[in-house]
Amino acid sequence: MTQQSLPHTPAPWRRAAAGANLLGADGVSKPTVFEELTALANQHGAINLGQGFPDTDGPEHLKEIAAGSIRAGFDDGGLNQYAPGLGLPALRAAIAEHQRRFYGHDLDPARNVLVTTGATEGIAAAIMALVSPGERVVTLSPFYDSYAAMIGLAGAEHVTVPLTWPDFAPDDADLDAAIAPGTRLVVLNTPHNPTGTALSRATLERIVARAGEVGALILSDEVYEHLVFDGPHLPVASIPGAAERTLTLGSAGKTFSLTGWKVGWATGPADLVTAVRSVKQFLTYSSGGPFQAAVAEGLRYDDSFFRAQAERLKAGRDVLVTALRAAGLQVSTPAAGYFAIADVAPLGFNDAAALAYRLPAELGVGAIPVSAFVRPHEADRYKSLLRFAFCKREPVLNDAAARLLRLPELAT
Repeated sequence: MTQQSLPHTPAPWRRAAAGANLLGADGVSKPTVFEELTALANQHGAINLGQGFPDTDGPEHLKEIAAGSIRAGFDDGGLNQYAPGLGLPALRAAIAEHQRRFYGHDLDPARNVLVTTGATEGIAAAIMALVSPGERVVTLSPFYDSYAAMIGLAGAEHVTVPLTWPDFAPDDADLDAAIAPGTRLVVLNTPHNPTGTALSRATLERIVARAGEVGALILSDEVYEHLVFDGPHLPVASIPGAAERTLTLGSAGKTFSLTGWKVGWATGPADLVTAVRSVKQFLTYSSGGPFQAAVAEGLRYDDSFFRAQAERLKAGRDVLVTALRAAGLQVSTPAAGYFAIADVAPLGFNDAAALAYRLPAELGVGAIPVSAFVRPHEADRYKSLLRFAFCKREPVLNDAAARLLRLPELAT
């Protein structure tokens, strides 16, 4: 075969960019809406309620453990060299204890637990490990943007199940149609980003049953597990029939307000964990030994710590939701997480994305259009929705709330 007759396939970066709808007509990858709107917020000194990062650090105790592990020399237990590829044994043991303590899951730290560089690496490694080109991958929609990029990178077919406004629950018929024969992987996110919904037991049971019928695996992204506001989190792996086919992702970033540490993990059947490790070891191999040591201690905190994190965020949610409603918007009250979704149509705005680009300069607030979390053919369904983050300090949220009350002025 001559070079001229070789079949052309898009470079992996193009597949990833195309999957995330970031490949321009000129073939150049475009910046994400998150990057553009954060830059606008910075330019205008706006309160950035677009990106989901806390504006306060996590526990001082954990920071001291990490700092001590950095200061200590190699012979004194310092952790400045490579951590084991699977993760520090202390952290893997703490993760297994955590899953048993909160959910009754019995995991072997050596076989069923893998530490990753944040949950995002877990997503990437899992999809690359478990999915072949052309295979079917199902996600809910809207979805965390990394899913689409990694499905595109894998060369897989991305099929979505829409979540309906304002309750953001999937339709049973849509689930059954999407999780069809030939589906390799179902990617779930509960509690869900960007909508803040927590999938019901009935919905999870239907998904697990359907995945079993068609022989699909499940990747469950549960990074907001400790940020459920009313009632306990329901892990997908707890649903009968799910444990043997489900890989669960967790993260210290959201639970401890330490998103920059990038400590995540994957738990599940040994064969799935081994497959993910096989890819992960050629991505980062390992990372953040001092941070891993600290997170191991954090996972053993008393239950009251985890409840307090959820209560703090719930209070922030209520401040923001109240302000958005007072401004004349329809708002879906989130059950968990960092974000609230508002419909700007009641004020006469028919394009939330266009409004999002105006808000930093004209109102001093940043937000993200929900259309950034869907595939292009679904954008109209969510065209009037904006996502706002409430994982900020109370004075900041109060300031943002006062500014948001001026939203009707922008409609005139």
